[in-house]
Amino acid sequence: MKKHILVIPGDGIGPEVTTWGKAVLEEIAAQYNHEFTFDEALMGHAGIEATGNPLPDETLEKAKASDAILFGAIGHIKYDNDPSAKVRPEQGLLKIRKELGLYANLRPIMLFDELLDASSLKPEVLRGTDILFFRELTGDVYFGEKTRSEDRNTASDLMIYHRYEVERIAKKAFEAAQVRGKRLCSVDKANVLESSRLWREVVQELAKQYPDVETEHMFIDNAAMQLVKNPKKFDVVLTANLFGDILTDEASQIAGSMGMLASASIGDGTGFFEPIHGSAHDIAGQDKANPLASILSVALMLEISFGLKDEAKKITDAIDKTLKDGYRTGDIADANTDKAKILGTQAMGQKVLEYLKG
Repeated sequence: MKKHILVIPGDGIGPEVTTWGKAVLEEIAAQYNHEFTFDEALMGHAGIEATGNPLPDETLEKAKASDAILFGAIGHIKYDNDPSAKVRPEQGLLKIRKELGLYANLRPIMLFDELLDASSLKPEVLRGTDILFFRELTGDVYFGEKTRSEDRNTASDLMIYHRYEVERIAKKAFEAAQVRGKRLCSVDKANVLESSRLWREVVQELAKQYPDVETEHMFIDNAAMQLVKNPKKFDVVLTANLFGDILTDEASQIAGSMGMLASASIGDGTGFFEPIHGSAHDIAGQDKANPLASILSVALMLEISFGLKDEAKKITDAIDKTLKDGYRTGDIADANTDKAKILGTQAMGQKVLEYLKG
């Protein structure tokens, strides 16, 4: 198989973790006789610093010409402390999602048994958890009209959804549920929000086309509680942009760390794959970042965009073996971890490669 992959390292720890995602892709290509070619581009704070644009035109052109994109992280502390900044790194991420038609964000919550104690939740609550989130990406308050009064004392963000936006992501979620546990939970706030009432109405209509899938509707506040109380009750979770942003970060505690969670943003063309963690500037350049989420994002890329399930499984198996043998980065280590096996970014990436090579 021949594929062209664009690597966008981004900001903070992004360059450190994508280095190992790319290295794993190169190793898989060598083992399975695939031809993966690579290009690199700027986005976020790195794009602003170089061009004044969080999504340079050249990056967008390269993205549209690629078969898949491996992304690192976005953001910088200087913008967090300056809410008045007109140009912000995150604008690049929102724009590339819109330009590529990436309307569905998939976030699998994969729980490795070796990390049960790394979570703040009880192992007996966690064991057996396997959730796939479908978060809508191109609607909601992130893209609705934003206003600020002349006296600067009043602000608003329009929470807006169109029927077609709900339909297209709901179809993908139902299709995924059919090949998983045949259970789908749609999360909204239909008791308060009109946009959520439209959301629920559309999902109820579509559910009739998937009679083999058990469909449940849950308010966001209850879903947030149930996610930590009994995560095993969920199989496929379908929700809107804002609610999905919050729930999936909450779910990172199930896996023990944000450094363990991959994601895929897909539409009907080029897929965009990234770890869910942020740019973590407080540890950038210190060899402390966990590269496993970036490597797991590569496994998602191989399976979802390229249909290479065996290759994807080989990557997750290599990570599983690495963890079984006791190797950890600092974010997933605990009091019982052998200090000699607490690794930095480089050593952990190299260790996964060793297991991948067999």
